[in-house]
Amino acid sequence: MTDRLPRAAIIDGKAIGAKIRAEVAEEAARLSGQGWTPRLVSVSVGDTAAAELYVRNQQKQAEGAGVAFEARSYPQETSLEQLIGILQGLNHDPRVNGIIIQRPLPAHIPVKALQKAVHPLKDVEGMHPASIGNIVYNDLALGPCTAVAAVEILKTLPLKIEGLDVTVIGHSEIVGKPIAFLMMGLGATVTVCHHMTRSVAMHSRAADAVFVAVGKPGLVTGDMIKPGAAVIDIGINRVDGKTVGDVDFASVAEVAGWLTPVPGGVGPVTVATLMKNAVLATRLQMEHYRDAYAKTDI
Repeated sequence: MTDRLPRAAIIDGKAIGAKIRAEVAEEAARLSGQGWTPRLVSVSVGDTAAAELYVRNQQKQAEGAGVAFEARSYPQETSLEQLIGILQGLNHDPRVNGIIIQRPLPAHIPVKALQKAVHPLKDVEGMHPASIGNIVYNDLALGPCTAVAAVEILKTLPLKIEGLDVTVIGHSEIVGKPIAFLMMGLGATVTVCHHMTRSVAMHSRAADAVFVAVGKPGLVTGDMIKPGAAVIDIGINRVDGKTVGDVDFASVAEVAGWLTPVPGGVGPVTVATLMKNAVLATRLQMEHYRDAYAKTDI
């Protein structure tokens, strides 16, 4: 006889992503029937080897969901002014419904400048300052994909979100902070930990759900988790040729109630969320053009 808790239920991000993509395909088909086939353009600059896997995966997922996808690559020496001009052209092209800026970018290209240059209605990555800011007002029209995906995963679990104690480890502008605001919007009580937090473990052990997005393998261990808690691992790290998260999987799996694997957890849901944003952006643009050019009685 033992009092040891059972291992955590491993959350299947691929299954959650597949469900979202099926819904996206239905919506994409409806839009295509109205003459608005969703179309994404991916923009890469310089050495694209690091982003090629992501681009291929995005293209595969897009085509499977009925979303057209075009990958464009530009030379390393392309200037910021030239790239902003390219993005402005895409913004004004009604055949383009979403723009993805692939990272990494050359050192002379500040990513925030490009994110600001993408029109908010075509910001399918949810990276424009307006898209991030809307979350404060609980407007989730086009939210940052990774943050939205992580929260969507938690919503699939049999947990009451209202009043849930949540700890977010990591406070980046595009993942940690948006997750905190999204969870507050759903009624959770949220604590955000960062590199100046005195005792991360004290906060994580008190939480019913823990989100981890730092980029440091093995950061969160089993002794930092409340028994039965949900743990959403958003980290992506390469260790000895393998992709791992920020969570020490073996020790946390012995304590947590639910746990996302890396890979196969948040990643597939993030790409599916990107496609969901693509069809939503297309519908928003269709409605915008119809309102702008609607016939009026004079």
